[in-house]
Amino acid sequence: MPAAQETTGPAPGQHGAGSRGSNACCFCWCCCCSCSCLTVRNQEEQRPRRASHELRREDLPTCEESPSPTLEEVSAWAQSFDKVMLTPAGRNAFREFLRTEFSEENMLFWMACEELKKEANKTVIEEKARTIYEDYISILSPKEVSLDSRVREVINRNMGEPSQHIFDDAQLQIYTLMHRDSYPRFMNSALYKDLLQSLSEKSVEA
Repeated sequence: MPAAQETTGPAPGQHGAGSRGSNACCFCWCCCCSCSCLTVRNQEEQRPRRASHELRREDLPTCEESPSPTLEEVSAWAQSFDKVMLTPAGRNAFREFLRTEFSEENMLFWMACEELKKEANKTVIEEKARTIYEDYISILSPKEVSLDSRVREVINRNMGEPSQHIFDDAQLQIYTLMHRDSYPRFMNSALYKDLLQSLSEKSVEA
């Protein structure tokens, strides 16, 4: 009978529901449902990526230990980017600013390269180089830094036998990027101005 044949097959809204699990949309038979379904699926596909990114940020290393900066030191930061990067206090303040711009990975990469250059043990160098590559060079990493193709190709060729200077070109490129793009905004930021004003007031009270 025609009616019996129609009831034996799965309903359009129920097809594949078991395999989709929680990703299945409402059991709506109208064609407009497909638009909302795509939206829901896209949102759910993006959620794990955001969650992974947040978890990784929780694992980021803490700021460098350093004494509180002096008024003279903070004032000197306005003279050049080099003076900001010269001391732990300057790097910490700048890193805090980068965090507000969601580009803290640039400072973390630069610091990791500095640590790598201090190593002499070949095994440790290889391990640290691999970690830096996975954290900041790999296109799969949420902390990937922005590098041109030439620098990436050189790194990829040298990863088979990395030295402590394998990321030197990349480190310079990121340093230049921070200097050119982020440093001017840091100088005009409330973070820097508030710190400078706070130290100035303490200096007057003393």
